[in-house]
Amino acid sequence: MTVTVLLEGIDLHKSFGPTQALIGATVRIRAGEVVAVMGPSGSGKSTLLHCLAGIVRADSGQVRYAGRDLTTMSDAERSALRRRDFGFVFQFGQLVPELTCLENVALPLRLNGVRRREAEQRAQGWLERLGVAEVAGKRPGEVSGGQGQRVAVARALITNPRVVFADEPTGALDSLTGEQVMQLLTGAAAETGAAVVLVTHEPRVAAYASREIVVRDGRTRDLELVP
Repeated sequence: MTVTVLLEGIDLHKSFGPTQALIGATVRIRAGEVVAVMGPSGSGKSTLLHCLAGIVRADSGQVRYAGRDLTTMSDAERSALRRRDFGFVFQFGQLVPELTCLENVALPLRLNGVRRREAEQRAQGWLERLGVAEVAGKRPGEVSGGQGQRVAVARALITNPRVVFADEPTGALDSLTGEQVMQLLTGAAAETGAAVVLVTHEPRVAAYASREIVVRDGRTRDLELVP
């Protein structure tokens, strides 16, 4: 059976000044799968994720999503794609400190033009689903790290994205809380059919993936675990 490639980066090169972050990196992501991008610090993992998500433009190479070439899109087109089709979870959550947790989760919907009442109703549903309904009215600085990451997961999934990018999502959490967040992230993504691109250096986190891609010195090696 042929499995459709949803997202791919082909022969990506990216430098920051004299530093080469990516040197011919290639990766293919299929719909609905969880892929762990692993490697030592400074290997180019986060740069690869940012290029795949259209946050950073590669110097050369191609990024294709659902048959469309991100490298030829305008900044506005890529921004709209990130709001509509992509979700993001970062190491420290990156929640907006001035907004309540409920407002943070509702924010992607509001940016897409959904009315406040509907957006916040849907946000409340996701907070309940992830077991943090009690923090809805609190601001990010008033909740624990684990609660904040659950809020970030809810925000990433509320638009029903086709791809969720998670950059060291458990890096600031203790082991038990990190396991809980990973279970919630991968479980919720599986229910919605989203693919997950997971950057991590922790084997226990990578264990949630169906396969691994190793990045070392800007180059990729795909450890295919599923035929």
